[in-house]
Amino acid sequence: MKPEVAPEAWIDESAQLFGAVSVAAHASVWPRVVIRAECQEVSIGRLSNVQDFVMIHVGYGHPTVIGEFCSITHHATVHGATIEDQCLVGINATIMDGAVVGAGSVVAPGAVVTEGTQIPPGSIAAGIPAKVIRQRDSARENRLNAWLYHRNAAAYRRGEHRAWSGAEFDAWRQHLASLVETDADLALPQELLGP
Repeated sequence: MKPEVAPEAWIDESAQLFGAVSVAAHASVWPRVVIRAECQEVSIGRLSNVQDFVMIHVGYGHPTVIGEFCSITHHATVHGATIEDQCLVGINATIMDGAVVGAGSVVAPGAVVTEGTQIPPGSIAAGIPAKVIRQRDSARENRLNAWLYHRNAAAYRRGEHRAWSGAEFDAWRQHLASLVETDADLALPQELLGP
């Protein structure tokens, strides 16, 4: 079985995807990512980003499911876990088999979410092993980050590597933040939000 990648997704040429992997529309997979699915499946949701050097694998009994508007940041590992919509997994964090990170949550950099751990929606989890240290719905902040990566991926597709600078970007980001603040971004097609 070969990976299935939506035409609107962007995959860096150095990323390596193997097996039953699906990448939804407007998602992005960045340099040196490795995603392997030899037995279960890996799915990456719409408008999510998997950043540089992330490793995603499956467990023997657990698929890896990453929802919409998620950011899996640099050097993180997700192994047979579920990341619900609008989450951010911090740099060097590890999420293990059967764990579930609830919608609108943040897993702090370097945290280790051990096997079977359930992180409730709207949580901030940190530590080794990761524990919920605060309840805060970070869905909007996480969604804003995902939109920024969507814009960046569109620029990279065109060969441009400075999408986050200049007056035009500042105006775009301010407009986007106002849409996200009221959830209006959820009702707009991505094409209306710029390149």
